[in-house]
Amino acid sequence: MKSNRTSKMLVGKNGTGLAEQLVSRTLANAANRLVDSLKINSVSEKVQRGHRMVIKQRHGYSEPLAELANIYFHMAGIPIRFWAKTDEWRQWEVKCFNMLNGDRFHARASGANSVCAEKLPGKSLWDHLTEGTLTREMVEAAGHELRRAHQFWSDEFRGPWSHGDAGTNNVLYDQKTGRARLIDFEIVHEHSLPAKSRQADDLLVFLLDLMAVAPNPQWLTLALAFLNAYDNAPVIAELKQELALPKGMAWIWWGVRTSFAHPAKVKRRLQKIGGVIADLEYYRAFVARRAWQRRRASTICRQIRPGIPKTIPATRRSKRAPKAPSPG
Repeated sequence: MKSNRTSKMLVGKNGTGLAEQLVSRTLANAANRLVDSLKINSVSEKVQRGHRMVIKQRHGYSEPLAELANIYFHMAGIPIRFWAKTDEWRQWEVKCFNMLNGDRFHARASGANSVCAEKLPGKSLWDHLTEGTLTREMVEAAGHELRRAHQFWSDEFRGPWSHGDAGTNNVLYDQKTGRARLIDFEIVHEHSLPAKSRQADDLLVFLLDLMAVAPNPQWLTLALAFLNAYDNAPVIAELKQELALPKGMAWIWWGVRTSFAHPAKVKRRLQKIGGVIADLEYYRAFVARRAWQRRRASTICRQIRPGIPKTIPATRRSKRAPKAPSPG
């Protein structure tokens, strides 16, 4: 009787063991704390030779905390991980920053555990989203930039590049130029993930912010504008397969991704996005089919017999010739 009662106490409402829940919560809290520590506490600004620089620095607890978060990701079946080793993170951070923003800005390793990068102009889309100033032009710029970034080749993946944490907080928008830029590369996708799945996950992370925070009449318009600007049909089709709610331990990180919005609200909006993607696929197929039919019709020629052209009889010429105006 005592053992039976104890076994009931060790089982949660969703059928998972109490010990597993405690471990998962601890690991998820570590992941959440790591995000906060890396993106807030370890970032500072200073001016060097007239340029404003952003200094990202890791501390002594960063590596073990990153390893702990990666254990949670592995146990939950979430195909991302933090760059735990400082040297590997610095190399990836500098490489991605210069690859995407090297047209005007530059980043470099600094000291033993820091990255120094020129400050990019603009404001994060997350700030615009939470302040209610996010516009269609901003999400379209983000879609264009993410499509451009996904076209780069990555030696790390041996295929197309992906971000790993492409939320609105990691997208800056410059209103003067209308340009969006990607920042922060602490998280990376698992290398075993196919390219389309990795890039579809980038789309999903961005859309989750819109679904969780944007008001009801506006979120779908912004999401559709983002997808239309991205305009990569195979990746968008793959995104449709990623719209299911998570299970088990992955729920905790899902809460972090969605700012702990009500699951029912997020589920409804995921279903709506799925319908929108299906409509986009049907529309693209319809347009492609009509274009193919028009091209096919233009290639059909009327058959003629070879030889010398025949002269038109006088009677037929008189009938085809325009009538002369009367003298009156």
